[in-house]
Amino acid sequence: MITTEKWNQLRDRMASLGIREEDVEERFVLGSGRGGQKVNKTSSCVRLSHKPTGVEIRCQKARSQVINRFYARQELCHWVEEKIQGEKSRRQREMEKVRRQKRRRSRRAKAKMLADKAKNAEKKERRKPPRPE
Repeated sequence: MITTEKWNQLRDRMASLGIREEDVEERFVLGSGRGGQKVNKTSSCVRLSHKPTGVEIRCQKARSQVINRFYARQELCHWVEEKIQGEKSRRQREMEKVRRQKRRRSRRAKAKMLADKAKNAEKKERRKPPRPE
């Protein structure tokens, strides 16, 4: 369950970003995917559409409708913040970090890494006692 304190923090954040409840249209739709029968036959999935920005959020992180309402609004705040701040947003920086991590290594870096691995393997091999013949 989400505490009233967290709801208040979210409302404050929405107010600071200029998101008004009147501008947000909320719909509940049938969920789908993992979670069994309960998810597939209840309208726990939340769809928010923010009229001024045209952003539409669909949230089905939890089985509870109340929790999904909270997460959907949080996601909406992330999107609006990203549009306002652009490149400086936290989410943008995180995405860029992941992109850098997934980037392929250069040939020189790969060769150096493999050389270090071979060196460490050699060290380990020298630690072992000699084989009896």
